[in-house]
Amino acid sequence: MNLVFDFSDFGTLVLLVSTSLLVAGLLGVLGGLVSTLVIQRDASFAVHGISELSFAGASIALLSNIDVTFGAIAGSMLAALIIGLVANKPKLRNSLTGVIMPFGLGIGILALSLYQGRAASKFGLLTGSIVSIGDTKAAPLFILSGVILIILVFSWRRLLFASIDPAVAAARGVNLRVQSILFMAILGMAVAISVQIVGALLVLTLLVTPAAAAARVTNSQLWGPLLSVIFGVTSAVGGMLLSLGAALPVSPFITTVSFTIYIICLLISVIRKKVRA
Repeated sequence: MNLVFDFSDFGTLVLLVSTSLLVAGLLGVLGGLVSTLVIQRDASFAVHGISELSFAGASIALLSNIDVTFGAIAGSMLAALIIGLVANKPKLRNSLTGVIMPFGLGIGILALSLYQGRAASKFGLLTGSIVSIGDTKAAPLFILSGVILIILVFSWRRLLFASIDPAVAAARGVNLRVQSILFMAILGMAVAISVQIVGALLVLTLLVTPAAAAARVTNSQLWGPLLSVIFGVTSAVGGMLLSLGAALPVSPFITTVSFTIYIICLLISVIRKKVRA
């Protein structure tokens, strides 16, 4: 274990990656809120599909010497728009997502194979590279995160209502098509950020697992999102802090913390059922 972890310079390293820690914390908040809607809408598969096109957009941007963030956003929003138009038709949505995923992954791999730059840049799009995020690169991530949070603040009630009980929401005058497209747009932007933090392959960790864990221990519409946010922040920030003591990518630590939280919540759920029985 001593060969893997070395926290002798932990304090200095924390100061060096303070910007990355702020990005990780903000992503944890976003992941907690967005994952709540994802779980309610049973849209986990769509998250993976959007991440593949986000990866393709980021890869093409890297090849074209364009800001990777904008490429990731373009790819995510394109996928979100396509899936959002058929969001109310689960079978069509799932089949369309299954078509988008291999296409996006194939285009992304092609772009990376043509890229002659640093191998770390290629690897980062697949597994994330939050430690390398500097002030310049963090600026668009902060702006995009702020936009998402503002949209969620003003539309959370309708989005959650349409996610939990779409039939009743429609009867109350909620436009399900508009809410579906809005949800997919929010999801697309969140995926664009997450791809640069944990990579296209592990984006489900922050946009599905927090709410999935919270759902194991509560059905409350207040405590569910709150716990999901706490789990998301703990996974993102905690995983990054652990990675500072090891010469390994940050993504495995984020996924491990997130998975551990889910297992603990699952065990709590099982114990509760046995006690009640």
